[in-house]
Amino acid sequence: MEIKDNTFSRQFETYVDEQLITLEYSFQEKKIFLTRINTPDDFENEEFISEFLKEIMQIAIDNNWKVVPILPKIASFFRKNRVYRELLPPGIRI
Repeated sequence: MEIKDNTFSRQFETYVDEQLITLEYSFQEKKIFLTRINTPDDFENEEFISEFLKEIMQIAIDNNWKVVPILPKIASFFRKNRVYRELLPPGIRI
């Protein structure tokens, strides 16, 4: 999966079946706040979204960022994928 970090739009971008999938973010003090996932209206591939989020978590690991999940769908991802809980900043419980 190829992911582009569009810093101008503050979002990670990837394509599946020629459809754009984005994950909006903001930064504050070495923390990345994941705020919104944008998919086409008819997109229902939750497995792809999970893989997309795993790739984003690897980017966070590589950059030594803490991750703050604002979106309930992303909080749910952390509950299902406990291995990424170390990315949560102190005081954030999922």
